[in-house]
This record gives sequence, structure tokens and C-alpha cells, in this order.
Amino acid sequence: MNAQELTKPAMLCLNNGTLNPESVGWSRTPLITSNIKGDFLRRKKWNYWCITSDAALFSATISHIDYAASLFVYFYDRLTGEFQEKTVTVPFGIGVNMPEEVRESVFYDGRQLTIRMIEKPDTTELFVNAKDFGGKPLDAFLEIKRPEDQESLNVVIPWVATRFQYTAKQPALPAFGTVEWGGYRYHFDHRNHSFACLDFGRGKWPYSSEWNWGSASGKDTSGRTVGLNLGGKWTDETGQNENGVLIDGKLVKIHEDLEWQYDQADLMAPWTMSSRGSDTVKLTFHPTFERLAETNLGVIKSKVNQMFGTYEGMIHTEEYGDVEVKELFGWVEDHEAKW
Repeated sequence: MNAQELTKPAMLCLNNGTLNPESVGWSRTPLITSNIKGDFLRRKKWNYWCITSDAALFSATISHIDYAASLFVYFYDRLTGEFQEKTVTVPFGIGVNMPEEVRESVFYDGRQLTIRMIEKPDTTELFVNAKDFGGKPLDAFLEIKRPEDQESLNVVIPWVATRFQYTAKQPALPAFGTVEWGGYRYHFDHRNHSFACLDFGRGKWPYSSEWNWGSASGKDTSGRTVGLNLGGKWTDETGQNENGVLIDGKLVKIHEDLEWQYDQADLMAPWTMSSRGSDTVKLTFHPTFERLAETNLGVIKSKVNQMFGTYEGMIHTEEYGDVEVKELFGWVEDHEAKW
């Protein structure tokens, strides 16, 4: 049974702060206003951008989890394997305001780190500055194009009336600009297959959670622009999932849940993702680098194993035929959180 497709705008919450039943489902464009209120310490909000090219991966995030805001930036040179990450924590998120709509600007200006995500009618501008990024200054300016007819994957996941999540996933957006780090300038443009992906999240989460997430943007073997979004664990038994593929800007929703198989003792071994009960999705992910991010503050714990690498395999669609990918660069992750 396929989940409900939403076609009209809706508020995420009712006046009492519980989940609005009319918001539950998925849509091709962001239709949900995330008017979250109440339940202090359970509210989790983030805007995550990741930009990839043939040569590099660059990511910047502004997040707010009620008791703190976390700002983090990381960079991976695909040719040399060099990696660097910087995180800044702001107690109680003072000065960090998270908007209700997907296409609203959000920014943080600090002494250690500046991140600005500025929304304009047909672009998003991403500006990042860090005077000390692994001992070297970092300056990034990227312009992310917003094609007028580009669709995306937007889902409201209902655990219970008081615990729920709205996620807007926007892969395969054309990206242009530069990242300067330590005297070297990395260029992002169509010549090196540069694409951006937005992960926008707003919700009220349970204390303990775990999830898988995978994404990639690029070209399939027939030359079409594709954007993958794959999920697991956190959506189980909710009637919803965050699985879908964009093909030349058009969303094909994958209604089947996925079976993720990987070795917890050897995360650099291949991962496989296949649709349960069908042959819709058959993908293998080959890691080339592991990013490990851990937080342990007693009752607050988080562990993210994010793997960079390439996808190969097939996704069958009725609308556009088979999508075959080979060496499609992206990531997968295994995440456990007590927050």
C-alpha cells in the first residue's frame, strides 16, 4: 500500500503542539510549515548542505536541538584523501534561529565559524568562513541553482502524536563556486559534475534513535541527472519512508522499505540496499573513506559513521525505465543518538 501523496500546504503541528494528521504523507515540493512548539528538549531542527564534485566533498550544517546549537563544517579531498572537520557548540542555541519553511535563510556569525545559507528566488547562496580549519583558513562561497520545475522528496514521519519528523531532501541541485583552504582553491561547476544536496529536518524526536541514510547526485549510465535518497530504521513501522530517486528533476517515490546490509565490524566493506519484497532497488555502495563523529556528554550521546564512496546497481521505475548507476559518488551513514 502506497503512502498518501500530499498536494496542498499544511501545518506540521496543531495548536496544542501535537502532530497535525493532515501533514502526514509525502510530496514533490515542500508543502509543510514546521510550526513546532512546546516539548522543550525534544525539538530537533537542522539545515544540512553537502556539495560534491569529481574532486571534493564540502558540507556545512546549522542545527538546533533545544539545549544547544551545533554548527559543523567538513571537507574531503577525493584525490588526496585529506579530510578536516570543525564543530562549534552554542549553549542553548543563543543567536541561532531556525526558520519554519524550507526556503528561508538561516545563518550563524561567530568568532570561530561563520555559516550563512541565504535564500534568493532562484538560488541558495552558501557562505562559510573559518579562520582556523585544521590550522589553515577556510573560505567557501557556493551558489546552488534552483531550477523552477525541480522536484524534491518531502516526508512527514509519524511515530506518535507527540513524536514526529518532517524531512525535505533535495539532491541533484547544480552547484557552482569555490572552496579555498590553505592556499588551494577547489572549483565546483558543471565541468566536474558538481551537485548540492539539502537535508532539512524539523521534528520532535524520542530520546533514543537510530537511522541509516544514503544519498548521491550525478549521472546515470544513460546520461540523465539523478539524485538518490535512501533511508532505514527510523521510519520502520510508520507507514512512511524517505526513499526516492530524482530523474532529470522529477521525483519517483519508492514506496517499499529497504533492507540495509553491512558489517558493523568492518564498515569499509561493501554495503547493499535492496527493496523488501520486490526488485525495485538493488544497489551496492563501495566506501572509500569513513568519517566518524562522536559526542559523549553523559545523557547526551551521538555516534555517526558516515562513509563516502560510490554506488552501483539498478533502480526500476515504471515512469522512466531502469536507472542504472556506476561509480555514482555519495555517502551512507549509520547513526545512533541519545539526545
